[in-house]
Amino acid sequence: MRQIMGIQVGDREHEASRVQELLTKHGCIIKTRLGLHESSAAHCSTSGLILLEFLPDTDDEIALMKKELSTLESVLVRQMEF
Repeated sequence: MRQIMGIQVGDREHEASRVQELLTKHGCIIKTRLGLHESSAAHCSTSGLILLEFLPDTDDEIALMKKELSTLESVLVRQMEF
């Protein structure tokens, strides 16, 4: 089974460093990471979206990571399984 997590960061300026810290902490379970945000020549978006695919059989650590990310004020976490 594939586990995918979407992490929406509503305030990148204030939350990005903490989100990055948590992704690094749990980096060994992340198979694929894709970062998406709107940008133009005039400005960079204040929000962003990160998609993660996890290694199999890491459910406990995925749950811990989700719990830690969910404590951040402007961060919204959703999961999908295939």
